[in-house]
Amino acid sequence: MSAVQPSSPSSTPAAVERSMHDHWGLFLTEGIILSLLGLGAIIVPPLAGLVATIFLGWLFLIAGVVGLLATLRARGAPGFAWSLLSALVALVAGGVLVWDPFQGLVTLTAVLIAFFIVDGLFIIALAIAHRLELSGRLGWIMANGVVDLVLAAIIISGLPGSLAWALGLLVGIDLVFGGSTLIAMALDARKAPAA
Repeated sequence: MSAVQPSSPSSTPAAVERSMHDHWGLFLTEGIILSLLGLGAIIVPPLAGLVATIFLGWLFLIAGVVGLLATLRARGAPGFAWSLLSALVALVAGGVLVWDPFQGLVTLTAVLIAFFIVDGLFIIALAIAHRLELSGRLGWIMANGVVDLVLAAIIISGLPGSLAWALGLLVGIDLVFGGSTLIAMALDARKAPAA
């Protein structure tokens, strides 16, 4: 029986190009959907912020209930106390977000600032690390990372007044830019010959 050989580093760019070319339609569809959702959030940012807060609250509540039930069924399992604590934290976080979504907006805005900073830095690092494979799309990806960092700076500079609109508007802008990036990458991959 022969062992599966890992792909060599020299074949990685060709595999990425081939995959992008073969699945450009999926990237295009995802980009269009993200752009449309982003436009909706930009048009009505306070509503988008509240919807995001309530949605996240319900996700935490559901995760907490499921985690609590699973943990209680496996009382003898290792890490029972940590699993129980994790489920209770999810329940409390979800309850707070659903009970008072306006206060949840404040908390989520702080989380959003952290997300934009980390996401922006990671996207820029990804673009730099894979600059050879992404030569035709490097500028788009770098710009996406820079936009994340700019959005974080906008939120920080507008506090506390920006709390009412920041979450919905900035997530909308990020979705539109991310969707546009995917659309551009998909159209570029469609034109490129399969490797």
